[in-house]
Amino acid sequence: MLVLSRKVNEVIQIADNIEIRILEVKGDTVRIGIEAPKSIEILRGELVQSITETNQEALTIDMDLLKQLMKKE
Repeated sequence: MLVLSRKVNEVIQIADNIEIRILEVKGDTVRIGIEAPKSIEILRGELVQSITETNQEALTIDMDLLKQLMKKE
């Protein structure tokens, strides 16, 4: 992982078309602005984690329920 220190209004440039600007630092919270093409999906890390966990739960088969469903046929 690359670790950078930035001050307010300083920018991190990623490739030719993504710019991350530090907007404000208040306590333990950092506000950032991201300029990127609309084709680039930008999500908060906790949202990605939640979606991943939900998808994994959805893939888990309840064997008892499956057995009950198979008996009904």
